Amino acid sequence: MAKVVPASPGAGTTGGDAGAVTVEAALGICSVIAVFALILSGTGALISYLRCTDAAVEAARLVARGDRARADEAVGRIAPGGAALSVLVEGDQVSTEVSTSFPGEFLPGRWLRARAVAVLEPGAEGQVTR
Repeated sequence: MAKVVPASPGAGTTGGDAGAVTVEAALGICSVIAVFALILSGTGALISYLRCTDAAVEAARLVARGDRARADEAVGRIAPGGAALSVLVEGDQVSTEVSTSFPGEFLPGRWLRARAVAVLEPGAEGQVTR
């Protein structure tokens, strides 16, 4: 009589796990790419927000000194492209806001806004155009 040796699992058969590692690797790579894209988007938003904050502070200082035209130039230089400056003067207080759209195309319709406040310097009250 011939001795029957059981076959090892998967030996000579087509197992149900064929290609599972490939799918897992593909999902893992896609996940890493998605996380990397989110990190880049967040870093871009942070940098844009910091630039808007710097521009708002500089604009508030310049408007408080009575130099509104240079405030617009400073925002154009410091803030991200397409940023808008709004100025509000109430009494002796100057409030500025610099806003720009969210960088990239990940979140359309979202805006970054930074605000700054300064006190009008003596003698600058009549020079500020609202």
